[in-house]
Amino acid sequence: MTTPWGEVELTRFPEDPRDRLRAWDASDAYLLHHLAEQGVPLTGTVVVVGDRWGALATALAQHRPAQITDSFLGQQATLRNLARAGVEPGAVPLLTTQDPPPERVDVLLIRVPKSLALLEEQLLRLAPAVHSDTVVVGAGMVKEIHTSTLQLFERILGPTRTSLARQKARLVFCTPDPDLERPANPWPYSYVLPRGIGAVSGRTVVNHAGVFCADRLDIGTRFFLQHLPGPGAGRVVDLGCGNGVVGTAVALADPVAEVLFVDESFQAVASAEATYKANGVPGHAEFRVGDGLAGVASASVDLVLNNPPFHSHQATSDATAWRMFTGARRALRPGGELWVIGNRHLGYHVKLKRLFGNCQLVASDPKFVVLKAVKA
Repeated sequence: MTTPWGEVELTRFPEDPRDRLRAWDASDAYLLHHLAEQGVPLTGTVVVVGDRWGALATALAQHRPAQITDSFLGQQATLRNLARAGVEPGAVPLLTTQDPPPERVDVLLIRVPKSLALLEEQLLRLAPAVHSDTVVVGAGMVKEIHTSTLQLFERILGPTRTSLARQKARLVFCTPDPDLERPANPWPYSYVLPRGIGAVSGRTVVNHAGVFCADRLDIGTRFFLQHLPGPGAGRVVDLGCGNGVVGTAVALADPVAEVLFVDESFQAVASAEATYKANGVPGHAEFRVGDGLAGVASASVDLVLNNPPFHSHQATSDATAWRMFTGARRALRPGGELWVIGNRHLGYHVKLKRLFGNCQLVASDPKFVVLKAVKA
């Protein structure tokens, strides 16, 4: 990526030579060029929120910005991109959305996230650190910035306007108003599950902002909960756990099961742990933020339950699902099972047959299928 401060070489994580998706987009470039063109003083505490693959943190590394991200993969990409740029370890603080934010923010740069709820929570968390002289600039592709986006900035920080579009990207300019009366932070959000969905019927779910379907049970998970395998699996992984409702269902149905909750989202794993604890589950559980099953020993798992995403930010991709499936095969013991819920049109049965040599249809409706693959 060419920036006003020179070129930086950027990659996503995990690095895959077959991946043709860039580690930056036009909104990253637009934001960086705006800072240079307007001579924005990058002094004091610079904070970069939602930097997807570290493009902003790497380009601005000389100013030692603090990066705040919900993505483990994005954080790992940032580490590697900074190292590639010759930045010494620790020079750029890498914080998560679960860490306390800096006490004072002088320059706040925000990559607008897909989730409006996550933007709301992060603005509310950062608002006390923002002062009247703080420079606040948001960035996103035109399709990512809506009237509701601008209204959030205005309601939480102060008067807001947008730039002209450039290469289908747009900037958001906000003038902080320290006297603004802000709403209370509504996150995390809890609700009670409906009846008729197995062991978690009537139980509590806790969701941090940005977690998929944070205000209700999505129909895919509802269908999966009605068709989970019975007790007796032993060591179980809720892979891509989200709010942890699937793994919690397993633990409630089988108190002797050992359940590992894994997600690349810090918000998701915090939600899964909160959901598990809110229901007083007596079993043994572990909560891990990471790159799928990369940190799990080979042939150490009896059952993997998975509802894989088919988007990487705005791009539709099956790369994540394929990596989850291959990771599951490696982690499963012989005879171990991978259970997958997915939309019919995604054709996961083809991938599972290619990888495992078998695939069984467990249940289906007009929209979803539950599939089972067994490791030989």
